[in-house]
Amino acid sequence: MRRRKRATILMAITTWLAACAPEVGSERWCEAMREKPRGDWTANEALEFARSCVL
Repeated sequence: MRRRKRATILMAITTWLAACAPEVGSERWCEAMREKPRGDWTANEALEFARSCVL
């Protein structure tokens, strides 16, 4: 029973933290990507940045 409760709490925290990330392609996401070092970008992030924030 303790394991189930602990797993439920962990899942709730993970879901809550994931909800804090801005939606990809949004203005807030573009601002966050501008602050992030270019060397830390993934290929998908770079492509989406070019689509949503540059063009």
